[in-house]
Amino acid sequence: MRTVEIVGYKRNELGSSSAKKLRVEGYVPCVLYGGEETIHFYAPMSLFKDLVYTPEVAFVKLNIEGDEYDAILQQAQFHPVADYITHADFLLLREDRPVKMEIPVKVVGTSIGVQKGGKAEIKLRKLKVKALPKNMPQYVEVDISHLDLGKSVKVKDLNPENYTILNSPQIPVVSIAIPRALRSKQAQEAPAK
Repeated sequence: MRTVEIVGYKRNELGSSSAKKLRVEGYVPCVLYGGEETIHFYAPMSLFKDLVYTPEVAFVKLNIEGDEYDAILQQAQFHPVADYITHADFLLLREDRPVKMEIPVKVVGTSIGVQKGGKAEIKLRKLKVKALPKNMPQYVEVDISHLDLGKSVKVKDLNPENYTILNSPQIPVVSIAIPRALRSKQAQEAPAK
């Protein structure tokens, strides 16, 4: 799992007017939960680029005025129009405590159905995973090489190692769609009853 470093500074003033002033100056108001005390801090907006604007998942090394913390980004709030971060919540990582993260799906293999003219459709781009920090995967690999036309890999078909997938077992992750042209061709070739 990759790590993104964010340097922050403790907030002396809390409240919406203080937070608004920080955003104008190019900072993100943040909170770190999960420790003995909740830490309110702010960090430069530019440091969030490699954490938020990427499909990859990362742990976060927080450096708040010299104190270092291993964390994950629990939630980020965005401005509804301008799409910049208005607030970020971090959760302190502990080696003995499982955490939940949205982990990207990585499709591997060439499907039999795709070779016949079908189209692979990714139904879930991320899966909700629960694991100890040391077991958190960078991605969940989904092999589609055995999939024929009209078939799918569901959450229950995946074999997680040292982590748990929290999505419903019946939800399809990747399906092989039959294109309309191929469906009409199959209908014409079907024997009349």
